[in-house]
Amino acid sequence: MMSQRRGIHLDQSELLCTKGCGFYGNTGWQGLCSKCWREENQREKQKQIQEDCALAERLQKEEEEAYTSRNQKAQSQPTITPFGKFVERKTKEKSSKVNTVTKFFTPSSKTPPKKDSPFDAHSSPSPSSSTSRHSSVDSDHATREFIDFLKPLKSGREIFKQCRAFTESMVYKRDMAADELSECVQDFYQNLSDRLHTQFKGSSDHVESVMDEVEKYMMTRLYKEVFCPETTDDEKKDLAIQKRIRALHWVTIEMLCVPVEEEIAEVSDSVVKAITDVIEMDSKRVPKEKLSCITRCSKHIFNAIKISKKEAASADDFLPTLIYIVLKANPPRLQSNIQYITRFSNPGRLMTGEDGYYFTNLCCAVAFIEKLDGQSLNLSSEEFDHYMSGQASPPWPQPGGASSSSPGSAALSQVPKGLDLLTGLGERQERVLEEARQLESDLIDWTDEVEQKVQSVLESFPPETETPAPPTASGTAVSATAVSVASAIDSDNVENEHLPPPLTPQVFAG
Repeated sequence: MMSQRRGIHLDQSELLCTKGCGFYGNTGWQGLCSKCWREENQREKQKQIQEDCALAERLQKEEEEAYTSRNQKAQSQPTITPFGKFVERKTKEKSSKVNTVTKFFTPSSKTPPKKDSPFDAHSSPSPSSSTSRHSSVDSDHATREFIDFLKPLKSGREIFKQCRAFTESMVYKRDMAADELSECVQDFYQNLSDRLHTQFKGSSDHVESVMDEVEKYMMTRLYKEVFCPETTDDEKKDLAIQKRIRALHWVTIEMLCVPVEEEIAEVSDSVVKAITDVIEMDSKRVPKEKLSCITRCSKHIFNAIKISKKEAASADDFLPTLIYIVLKANPPRLQSNIQYITRFSNPGRLMTGEDGYYFTNLCCAVAFIEKLDGQSLNLSSEEFDHYMSGQASPPWPQPGGASSSSPGSAALSQVPKGLDLLTGLGERQERVLEEARQLESDLIDWTDEVEQKVQSVLESFPPETETPAPPTASGTAVSATAVSVASAIDSDNVENEHLPPPLTPQVFAG
């Protein structure tokens, strides 16, 4: 009987944006959706820019006042040397400081030269630093697929030209912070989506299909540049969550109150498929493909719960099971993949739909694992600390009176089934050995029988010995076989005893 649920509960409203816009939020965006996060981020940046500009103006004013004061003081003193060069030098210094502050708050206008032939992606040279990346098999394949997709579109050439120019311009921004790279990509998505909505007159499905291909093309080519960049601590977070999950290896399905019966073959198969899908996420390059892995994993989880409970799964059933799957899978580069999807996925895909729902739940599951404590597992703080440090292991259930929620009960429940299987295999092996011995005996008897029959046939037909043939008149010997054949012609004519002997062939010379 399933024990009372404890520790893990997530209200569905907690998945939504904290601004109340109705879209799914994200823990990486402080609970905001992508739209509200960008607006909030832009407001913060604008505020920071205004404060920095005010500071720059104040510093400039103070510098000018200090310069004026020094100039007046110098003029009041006896002139020893001409001040023309000094004034010119100070003017240049002041101008340089103002320009430095202005440039600090002005985005760089450096962009790579554009190419004229929009669909000539393979013949146009690329910067030397990105040649190896763009010439990879995946990038070339994605480029060909993107061109084939855009050819039927009226504005296909212009879309390809813009996407190619943008991806090549990102090569010159490799040293930018990850959030700035994300903002560049998201701005491009938004601007292109707005133009497509205007062009296709509000056909959302058509715009979405084009944006999916745009994301696939761009992210395949930019994957090595923007996935887990060196300017972030994504790799450090990956190692931390992997270490955390390994330390939680002792957590059982009963501790999390997961309503899944892995003893059922179909349920076990769904669990294995869910683990495989969440691990496979790391092998994909496009955010949409990574999200598809998460969605397939989640659907396998719902299927396992439905078969186990014989009823539809609820959200309270899904989240603990997803946590259990993540603990068993320990997916590689989990935090990097989550951050990559958050930064570079089409924002609309994360705000609504099943992809957004399942991704939000995965983020919640990872956050729960990072903050997992004894209370969540119905353990005392001392027990939890001992299990985490490896000083102790969860107790095994007592024979005969163990509850289903005791650690290790799932393993014990498999023991009788394993013993029965081993017994059946032993009996089957004995039958196979017995049949093999019987087959060997039958082969020996058959061999003896064949040898006896051959011997009896040989004894009934003794071999004939050849006698030397009498010489003919010409001196040529005739073989005994020829004589016996000639005599055998009239062997049946026993009544004609007075017949002359058969003619013997003779050879005449000349």
